[in-house]
Amino acid sequence: MATTSASSASASASAPAPAPGPLRRLTLDQLRRRTSMKWRSYPADVLPLWVAEMDVPLAESVARALTDAIALGDTGYPAGTGYTEALAGFARERWGWDGVTSERAAIVPDVMLGVVEMLKLVTAPGDPVIVNCPVYPPFYQFVTHMDRRVVEAPLGPDLRLDLAALETAFARCATGGGRAAYLLCSPHNPAGTVHTAGELAAVAALAGAHGVRVVADEIHAPVVDRGTAFVPYLSVPGAESGLSLMSASKAWNLAGLKAALALAGPAAAEDLARMPEEVGHGPSHLGVIAHTAALREGGDWLDAVLADLDHNRRLLRSLLAEHLPAVGYRPAPGTYLAWLDCRALGLGANPSEVFLERGRVAFSPGPDFGTGGDGHVRLNLATSPEVITEAVRRMASAAAGRAV
Repeated sequence: MATTSASSASASASAPAPAPGPLRRLTLDQLRRRTSMKWRSYPADVLPLWVAEMDVPLAESVARALTDAIALGDTGYPAGTGYTEALAGFARERWGWDGVTSERAAIVPDVMLGVVEMLKLVTAPGDPVIVNCPVYPPFYQFVTHMDRRVVEAPLGPDLRLDLAALETAFARCATGGGRAAYLLCSPHNPAGTVHTAGELAAVAALAGAHGVRVVADEIHAPVVDRGTAFVPYLSVPGAESGLSLMSASKAWNLAGLKAALALAGPAAAEDLARMPEEVGHGPSHLGVIAHTAALREGGDWLDAVLADLDHNRRLLRSLLAEHLPAVGYRPAPGTYLAWLDCRALGLGANPSEVFLERGRVAFSPGPDFGTGGDGHVRLNLATSPEVITEAVRRMASAAAGRAV
């Protein structure tokens, strides 16, 4: 028995240490060699924790698919239904949902351009589009640019859907003439809230009662803690006339490889069929290849990212409690974004300016997220624990009036 124990101990000691998670593999020096928006919008002494890019190496399955395509010179126009089939398999495995079909799917350049095309199908210029503020700033920018008007239905104090506020907004828009749409962010950006099946079914019922069409931005759908259920909007009762946009871009850091999918409920199939053919010419063929590989083969890599994010949420909560207890933070299981309430620090409506000037750390400004955003910042958690630790240190120095 002693010999067996000694052998086991020896084998254990000689076993290689587990590889670090994707968010722990790259150094700051490596990341600063990147030329994307996150790393080129600010000077080199600024820690960028703003735009939704992740500090990860490319998933091996995605890198392999792209390398193979380039070796073949496979850089033409996208074709086929492989992306849709990959999403269908992912949805069955992860969400227990069998509702993704090629007959009710269309490829679009990216999620926000897909949102624009879906809103064009179900609304006209001047019509209202309801959003749950505070919310992703492009919801305001894209909607107003396409000549629709934004109507806000604020989240509740718990940063969850406020169904009473939503019903009020639906009723007001329904009586104003024209056609109303509701642009649902699921999971919610910046709150990280993951809507429940009950909440989404209530949304569908309200939308049906008031004649409001629902367009769901579900780009962060794969980025949900494994202990929490993500519920696709089109899977709930009453959502048959809904439209949804999904993509692998956020979960596998593929924003520069453009491709997304527009999905229609059974009663919205004819709407989706009216989308102009040229919209489908916008996605990148390499983007489609990358997204398809991510959904088909990138599950283990994604799980490692989700574990890293869970650790980072707990780390951020601990660091704020120690160094900036006045900052409010509700860790949430969706997205890789943290919504920080800095109003008690007395840094004004836009504390991101103070954190940037004094602390040399960049966050997304709260006021950009609409009503409820003043005094807040959005922090990107998809980085290393060391960067998060340094960011909170810089925040604390800036809040105290000291420059770093």
